[in-house]
Parts: sequence; structure tokens; C-alpha cells
Amino acid sequence: MERRYLRWWSPNLGRDMELLAFGHSGTQVLVFPTRCGRFFDFEDFGMLEAVRPRIEAGELQLWCVDSIDTESFYAQWMNPADRIRRHQKYEDYLLGEVLPLMHVDEPGIRSMTCGCSLGAYHAVNLALRHPRLFVKAVGLSGRYDLTERLPEFRDLLDGFVDDLVYFHMPTMFLGNAREPEHLEGLRHLEVVLACGESDPFLISNRKLAEQLEAKGMRHQLYVWQGRAHGRRHWRQMSDLYLR
Repeated sequence: MERRYLRWWSPNLGRDMELLAFGHSGTQVLVFPTRCGRFFDFEDFGMLEAVRPRIEAGELQLWCVDSIDTESFYAQWMNPADRIRRHQKYEDYLLGEVLPLMHVDEPGIRSMTCGCSLGAYHAVNLALRHPRLFVKAVGLSGRYDLTERLPEFRDLLDGFVDDLVYFHMPTMFLGNAREPEHLEGLRHLEVVLACGESDPFLISNRKLAEQLEAKGMRHQLYVWQGRAHGRRHWRQMSDLYLR
């Protein structure tokens, strides 16, 4: 299996960024790590092995990016307005640097996104905001409004909401999406959600699934037994849904 390590200075983020790419052909998948995770987590967690046969068969290519969560949503020392602006810079990095690299041999091709936990937020949010760039988004154990307070999880923006926050929270902006070109793109996007029945994020998944249904989008919500929020379950989910 082809494995490549890449590192470069990101002009959008003003620092070095790293990623791992696996595979030689097939559908390109932009893979996000878990909360505050690293670009090597998908491999280290054993999830790569779950889809290795499809990678070696030339059906999938994985591009596993680094996170900057400790500089954005989890930068508690930073003003909330600056946190969301830093997150926007991360999106600029993905769209302006990573996707062109992924598509250098096939310009204009649509990709997939995938992530677990906070990585699921990144994967689904990016695809819903830019549906013409992606064919499918896979969110495993995700939370789709980071401003919600939950028993075990705080509001990551400490009560702050502006237009930028609004348009980066899927369960905020999707229900009110009205722009015809955006809606047309959404209807060509497939969204797969998976979450445990006792996971605190299940309510968020159900709410997003209802909004996807209302927009006439192709989607599936799979509810697993128990909490199902960990590496063992994510390996199984990756095998089932990353296709």
C-alpha cells in the first residue's frame, strides 16, 4: 500500500502542517482526526486496517490531515471571536491547499470526507458548506452544533454567536439554507451519520438527520448499541460506511 508523508508551510495558517496519504487510485477521502487529534491517528487507531483491502484494490485514497483544534475551538485562553476566525483559516487551508493537492491529477473531481467525534463535525460541516466539492460525508459519533451545552460537554464558544459561528454550525445553518445553487449542491451530496444510542451526541445526530430529510438530501443515520464512541466501534464503522 502506498504511504506518503507530506509537510509544508501553510500560508493560510502561518505554520507547518502535516498529513499522511494512503493509496494510489480510487475515491479520494479527506480524513479528520478526533478532538485535538493528529494526522497519524487514523493509522494508529487501527482504522486504516479496516479499509486496507479497498485501498490496496485501488478503490479508496485517504488524505489524513492534522487538526488545529487547540488553536481554535479548544483554545480557551482565546477570545471566542478569534477562535471561530482561526477555524475559518483552517477551512481556507483545506480548500486552498489540501484539496488542490488531492486533485492535482484529476482537477474538479469530487471527494469524500470522514471523521470521528470532533473530526465528524469537521467532515460534515465542510461538506455541507461546500457540497459541490464533495460526493459524500461520513460522520462517526459527531456533534453538529459546538455551541450547545451538554451534560459532559461545554459550549466551545462560551455563548458567543455571530454570522461566522452560525454558518459553521450545521444544525444552525442547514435548516434555513435557501440559496438555490447551495440547495442544488446539497441534493447531490450523501451524508452518513453513525452514533451510539447512549452517546450524548445522539440528539445532535437526530436533529441533523431531520434537517437533511427536510432538504430532500440522501442520508442515513445508524444508531449503534451502547455509547459506541471509541476506537473499536470507529474501526467497525469505517469498514461499513467508508465506501
